[in-house]
Amino acid sequence: MVVNQTVELVKLWGAYEAQHPGASIEDFCRHQLAQSVQQENYGISKGELRPDLNGQLVILLRRMGKFHIAYSNKALEGTGLDQMEEFGILVTIYNQKNPIKSEAIYNNIMELSSGSNMLIRMKKRGLVSEYADEQDKRVKRLKLTTKGEVTLLKAKDLVLKVAHMMVNDLNDEDKRLCIQLLHPIDQRFSGLFQKQRNKSFEEIYNENIR
Repeated sequence: MVVNQTVELVKLWGAYEAQHPGASIEDFCRHQLAQSVQQENYGISKGELRPDLNGQLVILLRRMGKFHIAYSNKALEGTGLDQMEEFGILVTIYNQKNPIKSEAIYNNIMELSSGSNMLIRMKKRGLVSEYADEQDKRVKRLKLTTKGEVTLLKAKDLVLKVAHMMVNDLNDEDKRLCIQLLHPIDQRFSGLFQKQRNKSFEEIYNENIR
């Protein structure tokens, strides 16, 4: 049985290599894994709207994101933080060593107005403070207060528990593969998102689809 499976694997690799010259073993493995994903027909089927492959992936990621936010907000109850976005702001200030206000907001993919309002509320609760930049007094930099740092470190353990719960069904190799596959998308849009904020969707689409 083992020999037969080995022979079948060699045949599959040979067929894949013939169609994809220069492909790596990693490419082949990803290709084989993808074969197990059921294909959906785009459009209307049995009276229901069906997403295409792109839609299936994005919907899956969006749903996971919503589950994560809901469970994280519940985990943060009693920590002094009202929502997951506040935790993200604290992490950014802690990691970037006193960033300017707009950097902290945009790093968390928030609108400047809503991010500024959130920071005002966090300052009132004594979690963050701001001060004028030494080189440019018009620019405000953010820093964590002692209370903010204590709150951050306490909340961090709860947020990590949520993350562990969310992906507990995957082994570490699967997690690394997901990160490897999705990280380039995050990198690309992180560099483009702020630059495209004032453009129409048609312009954005044309710039991203080459």
